Amino acid sequence: MAVNPSRVFAAVIPVGDVYRDENEGMIRTVRRNTEQTPTREVQVTGNAELSSGPNRARLCLQVSSRKDSVTEAKNSVSRRLDYILQSLRQQGVKEENVTVTKDIRRAENAYYMEAEVCVTFSDFVKMQNISNFLVEKLDSSVTVSAPQFYHTTENLESIRRQVCLVAVGNARHKAKEVCRLVGQSLGRPLVIKEEETKEWEGQSEETEDQSGGSSQPTVNQKIKNATVFVSSRVFASFEIKAKGKKNS
Repeated sequence: MAVNPSRVFAAVIPVGDVYRDENEGMIRTVRRNTEQTPTREVQVTGNAELSSGPNRARLCLQVSSRKDSVTEAKNSVSRRLDYILQSLRQQGVKEENVTVTKDIRRAENAYYMEAEVCVTFSDFVKMQNISNFLVEKLDSSVTVSAPQFYHTTENLESIRRQVCLVAVGNARHKAKEVCRLVGQSLGRPLVIKEEETKEWEGQSEETEDQSGGSSQPTVNQKIKNATVFVSSRVFASFEIKAKGKKNS
């Protein structure tokens, strides 16, 4: 079994200038000739990892018709399209969350018309209930696609901020424990720097292939696959105060 080299994750620094040797994974100190009282400090790293499920889903329905005349094709699609939109309103879906596109073209000696309704949901239970209802009520000329789950920009930014703050909190807690162990008090922060962030989504393709015999993932699997994981590592340096002084 390979043994990883030991690393220093916390160091009590008694004097002035400090630099980090990333290759050796250590913290070294360099003395300067100075008349000022050197600042004693403790340097630590803090890590955190958070996850967040998708907060939006998009459900799309396609309505199509092929008729000899353009009027018949339009009327056929319009009847079913009106029913879909009415059902959405009755279920409390706002118009601002609904997008409708229409396309009509000639196919040999007939006219082919297709309409697509895309609905954005933040309530996944409501989305599933509406999807089931429309599948049950409409005929095979209406296709209800599988929902697509995703994150809003605000949701992603929020988890990125949160994981950094948690990592800083973990670093401060570690520094406080180090000071307590050596009989000192933790002072004000001197340096806080986020050194590394990582971000990835859900399960790998190998995991999905082994998750079951069905070729189509379930709704719960889709949500898991769209779940975002974010990790953060921060470096922090805090002043060390003599025991008895007020902590920051």
